Amino acid sequence: MPTLDGPRWGPKEGAAEHLVLLLHGVGADGNDLIDLAPGWAAAAPKARFWSPHAPAPYDMGGGGFGRQWFSLADRSPAMMAAGLAAIAPVIDAAIAEECAAMGIPETHVALFGFSQGAMTALSCGLRRAIPPAAILAYSGALRDAGTLATTIRARPPVLLVHGEDDEVVPAAASRAAEAALRAAGVPVEAMFCPRLGHGIDQAGISRGGLFLQRAFALLDAAEA
Repeated sequence: MPTLDGPRWGPKEGAAEHLVLLLHGVGADGNDLIDLAPGWAAAAPKARFWSPHAPAPYDMGGGGFGRQWFSLADRSPAMMAAGLAAIAPVIDAAIAEECAAMGIPETHVALFGFSQGAMTALSCGLRRAIPPAAILAYSGALRDAGTLATTIRARPPVLLVHGEDDEVVPAAASRAAEAALRAAGVPVEAMFCPRLGHGIDQAGISRGGLFLQRAFALLDAAEA
């Protein structure tokens, strides 16, 4: 099984008590998202932010650059679901190893993903035996919604953020994900950003910071 590595940042204050795993989009790598950490650290000052590189080279890039969590060469539902199922144990093992090194429980983890990383965060996070504190999925989709009813193991709070003008993953994908999550009993919030394409804007970043702050505060209060 491949092991993951990539840039880390934080915590801003004291010893790390939480972990925010940042999962990048296809064709990028961990360096693409780690710059979110300093801003979000104001809301989650005791969190370590880790943005690992996906384990496989991007197989459709042409130039050998970038990484992928799973292949998009065949985008049929069955192959997408198979790719997500294959990456899940890699993500789970990475979380277990990082939390053990930090000395924190795996319940203290929030998963964030952008685009393919959002698909990965949703698929893996909802099926983890140890529920994450939160899932934040930006410009993504719930690609394996068809099996969710029989495979869901965790119902953490979920935030979906999507640009209304996304030309890569249509905003309808997050609207469908929102409906599927509600049907599965998952607490979900959704934010659709006008005039935003396939990217993250300041409004989405601000909403994500507040979501992380609230999720970790609820977790800490429950354990007090």
